[in-house]
Amino acid sequence: MKPDSIFIDTGAWYALADRDDGHHKDAISIYPELLKTHRVLVTSNLVVAEAYILILNELGHPAAVGFLERINASPRIAKVYSTEDIEKDAEETLKKYTDQDFSYTDSVSFTIMKRQKISKSFSFDKHFQTMGFITLP
Repeated sequence: MKPDSIFIDTGAWYALADRDDGHHKDAISIYPELLKTHRVLVTSNLVVAEAYILILNELGHPAAVGFLERINASPRIAKVYSTEDIEKDAEETLKKYTDQDFSYTDSVSFTIMKRQKISKSFSFDKHFQTMGFITLP
């Protein structure tokens, strides 16, 4: 287990960016604490892609590009790229959990977390709890 790492999901990135998001206050209040308690913030290229399009559609081009620039400039953010091997495992999860409506990105995130032994996610998505991960806040 990597106690100094946490996985950051799409909804958390979006909540940090959008002052009108229902989770914005929670996201803004917890983010500084995460920076103190977790050395590495892990996300994926698929999560970044989802967050980018949400920010672009809701907040505009400057905000979306600014999001990308902050992600790329931070030495604390580790972006894991989805690979064929990761996606194979993620697709097996999607096939297995017929009673769940996990997104493809969610399933890839779960696979990355399992492989990197990350137990916590900064997420507002109930699916992370469904898969047994601790979600913050």
